[in-house]
Amino acid sequence: VQLQASGGGLVQAGESLRLSCLASERTSGRLTVGWFRQAPGEEREFVAAIRVNSGTTYYADSIKGRFAISRDNAKKTVYLQMNSLKPGDTAVYYCAGSFTLISSNVYNPFGYSMWGQGTLVTVSS
Repeated sequence: VQLQASGGGLVQAGESLRLSCLASERTSGRLTVGWFRQAPGEEREFVAAIRVNSGTTYYADSIKGRFAISRDNAKKTVYLQMNSLKPGDTAVYYCAGSFTLISSNVYNPFGYSMWGQGTLVTVSS
């Protein structure tokens, strides 16, 4: 399965963006899709994840209440709705997937075996 992220862009603080992560094929396994971000000079950081079958979601504390992850299985797409964006949200955002992810590894980028290309989100003040 290949993942393709899209939807990044340049917005002002307080505005919204929706990122999309499209899978190359429909999956029947226990797929978990996560969003990570990486700012220049920083380590890759967990943002949110979703179990595609059950819809169970996970969020980083730094974005709780502002971001929402969802999925549309018919469209093979996972979304990241980002509201009330701040300059500190500026980063390259990546979607990643795993069929074998245990809950304790959801927040760890090394738990994911499939990665899409990044999409740049820039939030100006």
